[in-house]
Amino acid sequence: MSILQWVFVVTAFLTVGAAVMMVASRRMMHAALWLAVALLGVGVIFITLEASFFAIVQLLVYIGAILILIVFAIMLTQRTDESGARLNAYAWAAAGIAGLIGAILAFTMAGWIIGSTALQELGSTFDAVLPLGQALVDAEGYAVPFEVASVLLLAALIGAVYIAFERKGERP
Repeated sequence: MSILQWVFVVTAFLTVGAAVMMVASRRMMHAALWLAVALLGVGVIFITLEASFFAIVQLLVYIGAILILIVFAIMLTQRTDESGARLNAYAWAAAGIAGLIGAILAFTMAGWIIGSTALQELGSTFDAVLPLGQALVDAEGYAVPFEVASVLLLAALIGAVYIAFERKGERP
């Protein structure tokens, strides 16, 4: 394995570990910080795959915008009393399903590693950014879902601000 493949594997394990810590964190703010580490790991994976456009989008959009929106929503709506049960009735079923999916993925990855083939070079004239950009701004492409997602995030932020102001008004 080359150095780049080792960086990919180590980053993948760190990203999965950060995702597990995000789910297992007791405090919402800690979970948001672990989410930042996981999203950064995905950005590094994009860099190792030589997908620089997706790496920049990962850093700017997900870490720079959506994660900040999540942190603001947590800060505006977080309760001070975090008591209560950590697991619900379906926690063990969810853990079993997640373990089954993980085993299937591990089996699939082991098959790929054992029967690995050499990757082919795409060449210096290959340009994946132009078709992606055209698909994003084309009305028949992804422009409408992209705008719907932005309106949904704006609605979530407005809802968080409304809930925060409503709680402050209830306190004496």
